[in-house]
Amino acid sequence: MNSSDMRKLHLGSGKVYLPGWTNVDIFTSCKADEYADVTSLPYDKESFDLIYASHILEHVHRHMVVATLSHWRTILKPGGILRIAVPNFDAIASYYIRGRALDDVMGLLYGGQNYHLNRHTVAFNMETLSRELVRAGFGACSIRWWNWRNTEHAEFDDYSQCYLPHMDKERGFLMSLNLEATK
Repeated sequence: MNSSDMRKLHLGSGKVYLPGWTNVDIFTSCKADEYADVTSLPYDKESFDLIYASHILEHVHRHMVVATLSHWRTILKPGGILRIAVPNFDAIASYYIRGRALDDVMGLLYGGQNYHLNRHTVAFNMETLSRELVRAGFGACSIRWWNWRNTEHAEFDDYSQCYLPHMDKERGFLMSLNLEATK
């Protein structure tokens, strides 16, 4: 299927509005096509070919992660892809252990906390996010890492491209865990 023929959903769009996608955010102060909570989206079953959620799942209450992923899986078409980016706890811990300041990773661990709901309630690494995807109904063999450079949204800088030092995409450390799963 041609990418332009796909129905694509961008969750937690914030400041990154993706043309050709249905952009969803909870805050009406952001440019979006729909304003909704990502844990209870107003879409029919099997509505989308691709769902992209960059640094939004860590804002969902940790006891609601599997239910949220299951909900997202429900609105994916068969063969559809759920593409997720979250702060990578293993990368954060490694960066800190190398002698970096705790302040450097505080936002990745706890969110910006500069407005309502901008806080993280759960941490992920490859093992835990993969486990939650399986619990939500995705097959373990369908889960894989994705490279932001090879996506149709690579030109839009978001947290899937989060590096420390900030914006050093050539020599820095990628702090985002980018996984996708096929329904």
